[in-house]
Amino acid sequence: MSEIRVLSKEVSELIAAGEVIDRPSSIIKELLENAIDAGSNVITVEIKNGGRTYIRVTDNGKGIAPEDLPTAFLRHATSKIVNRGDLDSIMTLGFRGEALASICAVAKVDVLTKRIGDRLGTHYAIEGAQEKLSEQCGCPDGTTFVVRDIFYNVPARLKFLKKDSTEANYAADLVSKLAISHPDISFKFIRDNKADLITAGDGKIYSAVYSVFGREFAGSLMEVDYTYEGIHIYGYTVKPIESRPNRKFQNFFVNKRYVRSKACADALEEAYRNNIMVGKFPACVLYIDVPPNTVDVNVHPTKIEVRFSDEKLIHEAVFFAVKNSLMEKDQPGEIVLDKKKNFTEHELYDFPPEDNSVQMRFGTEDSLAGVSSSVDRNAAGVEKKTEIPPLPPLPEQEPMAPRSFRPGPRLEKVENLPISEEDRKSGEDLFLASLEEPAAPAPTSPETKKVTVEEINKAVSEIPIPDEPEPFGKSDFQFISRRSFIRSVVEEVKPEKDKPKPIVVGELFKTYVVAQCGDEMLLMDKHAAHERYIFEKIKGDTQQLETQMLLEPIMIMLSYDEYDALSAGIDKIRPLGFEIEPDVAPTVAVKGVPIILGDNNPTEAVIELARNLLQNKHDPQVEIFDDLYHSLACKAAIKANDDNTLIELQALMNAVYDNDKTRYCPHGRPVMIRLTKKDIERQFRRLV
Repeated sequence: MSEIRVLSKEVSELIAAGEVIDRPSSIIKELLENAIDAGSNVITVEIKNGGRTYIRVTDNGKGIAPEDLPTAFLRHATSKIVNRGDLDSIMTLGFRGEALASICAVAKVDVLTKRIGDRLGTHYAIEGAQEKLSEQCGCPDGTTFVVRDIFYNVPARLKFLKKDSTEANYAADLVSKLAISHPDISFKFIRDNKADLITAGDGKIYSAVYSVFGREFAGSLMEVDYTYEGIHIYGYTVKPIESRPNRKFQNFFVNKRYVRSKACADALEEAYRNNIMVGKFPACVLYIDVPPNTVDVNVHPTKIEVRFSDEKLIHEAVFFAVKNSLMEKDQPGEIVLDKKKNFTEHELYDFPPEDNSVQMRFGTEDSLAGVSSSVDRNAAGVEKKTEIPPLPPLPEQEPMAPRSFRPGPRLEKVENLPISEEDRKSGEDLFLASLEEPAAPAPTSPETKKVTVEEINKAVSEIPIPDEPEPFGKSDFQFISRRSFIRSVVEEVKPEKDKPKPIVVGELFKTYVVAQCGDEMLLMDKHAAHERYIFEKIKGDTQQLETQMLLEPIMIMLSYDEYDALSAGIDKIRPLGFEIEPDVAPTVAVKGVPIILGDNNPTEAVIELARNLLQNKHDPQVEIFDDLYHSLACKAAIKANDDNTLIELQALMNAVYDNDKTRYCPHGRPVMIRLTKKDIERQFRRLV
């Protein structure tokens, strides 16, 4: 007896449906994609009991012809492609012709559809792939699918569904992603007779993101718009300080199709490297427009994954797009003060009485020249009303003369700077002179000279500092001292014309540096700022990564793809201090390692290096290097509660203020925040 037989149509339909439909949200996905492909601009999704018993998808698209309805529910029936050449230029979300056939195989389906211009529509019913009804009816333009009792004929699969609330959340997440990918379509999602989501459909990405994720998430985003090698990447990415504890908020859309892409995720996280806290992940809503012939969307039954013809090009495009946005648009955090009244009227306008005599009360609209009255109590307790005469107007005062800010005791000694007392006093007085501002405009005279930031930097640069060894030797890794730090900062910082420069005016709690820059007050964490400055110095100095040759090579076995990537990237890893030669595949011989690794096992570092090259990372350095750099920078940086002069703090402020790489410390903490003059004036009621 033959053991090989052809499956019946019923069984084969159920098996094929299992590849596409595994839960209610899968049905919603297929129906929504068809609605979008039909040219709809208003779509409504309604579910009950998590979609297990009732799903309705209504659109205002072009509709389906009555004669096409029976064919539409056959497997591999589609209007999206005709010949094999169409597979290279797919721009629609659906194209296989498996959606409706898979849905009707496991559920009861009713369709109401009408084309624009037709007098009547069509009502079509099908259950378990068997046609039940086909008749004319009255209905609006577009198509409505009603799906009931999913898996009614496959009880074994029904038991694998989760509870209704969980299945409803899957459906809500799916509708949200499609709403973001098509901001020109107005989506409405109804769960158990309650509207959960409504989007405007105005074509603005920000509106869709705001509707889906809310105000807080939308307010933490920065715009991305970048074109690289013909690939257009646009959308939004999150500020580093607003990073998330997981990757669930990473949204990538390739040609308006939501996808999961490891190449895109790796590029995104590499762009944020050393700018976010450990254990945090960046969030984004990024749209990637590529030529359709460079991406294969037919590699997954649900089309959730895609394959690019050039993964490296996509990686670089996403990396440069996000990095460019971070460098240009990520500004220091701004302190937002509460604009509500912080004091009661009693606290603001009631003056304390003296000796139980007279108490004056001024309302918000009272004038100091107005007449007020109060109650005077005599010794016998008898109340006597006293009229208070109008207060005379205040005499006009002459403008106050400029006042000099004199240094405190801590400024009398400049620690760790071997300079003469005369030079120290000259440089310090010159810096402090910049803090002198007149209270009112005063006429200038030929003897009056305004001290500029350029002159301050010049004065600091003229402070004699003796020569010393390089801050980071090839073997001993000495720390950057304050002397070399100030010297290097003065050499690097070149003032720009017509651009305000921060002027340090003091320090809070011996930790936070206070500075003024134009109409803004800056607060800088001196330890975080110095730590990031040193970190960038170490990382940028590749000469320190001197190679330590090994007596005997270490043989490391990799996977074949890692071996190929490492063999092709030998020139990229040699400046990192590694001396590696390919051996018999997939083994490599490590003959030298960077001195900075110390006693660390190079095996893990080499494997990670190969993995980074395989993932086309722009910077193949391994994370262990960053950990070592972090440790060195943290130890070398000035600490909270350290005594620092204003000259040192000014030099540090100059070093990090205009440096895009020093906005966050290596651990992801912000280096600087700001407070605007308007916010301060609101707190003092100078502005309403």
